[in-house]
Amino acid sequence: MMGAKNHAVILPDAHKAQSLNALVGAAFGAAGQRCMATSVAVFVGAARDWLPEVVERARALKVNAGIEPGTDVGPVISKRAQARIEALIASGVAEGAKLLLDGRGVQVPGYRQGNFVGPTVLAGVQPHMQVYTQEIFGPVLVCMTADTLDEAIALVNANPFGNGVGLFTQSGAAARKFQSEIDVGQVGINVPIPVPVPFFSFTGSRGSKLGDLGPYGKQVVQFYTQTKTVTARWFDDASVNTGVNTTISLR
Repeated sequence: MMGAKNHAVILPDAHKAQSLNALVGAAFGAAGQRCMATSVAVFVGAARDWLPEVVERARALKVNAGIEPGTDVGPVISKRAQARIEALIASGVAEGAKLLLDGRGVQVPGYRQGNFVGPTVLAGVQPHMQVYTQEIFGPVLVCMTADTLDEAIALVNANPFGNGVGLFTQSGAAARKFQSEIDVGQVGINVPIPVPVPFFSFTGSRGSKLGDLGPYGKQVVQFYTQTKTVTARWFDDASVNTGVNTTISLR
């Protein structure tokens, strides 16, 4: 259970409303503080034109204390986490990313000392930028583009983390190619956060995993199981051979 940088690859043939709603929920739900949060969106081809609508959906989310009705995005866990997230946003801008929605400095009435960071969208992000190489663990969506599905697959596979990835498409052929060629342990097709149900194993891979077994499913049973091997041979007294057998029967 190590770090993560989960991608969502969006093809232009995907169901637009369903895909964008899923993306925004997966990126900003729980204020981005979950290991399976979708923190990178890769828009393929003409899907890059959907980016303004992602921003509008994110802007409409309500930031407030989690106990308040109608809250979409609650606070992050601590002041230290807030400062780290805001510093990473600033580094993205400094390195050349375009800040389409800035969640820094959010003021929530009645909670002026709260650890709030609003939904943030960065576009034009490149693989060398800190906002891409580091797990932000906050409500920040990093947006990238690719010309083809092959280019998107290569981008995801080049990232050291391998926790989860999603593909949004209406094409069965594209889905089959993606799930076969992607080097990530948990793959969703039109599913943004591909966490399997508990009786299947959690299969994050590469930089997102330490050890050889997952935390639930059959693998967790193996983790808590100590294997014992017993080799025995028994004879009935009447069948005991008095000589040494040096031959092997091939019949």
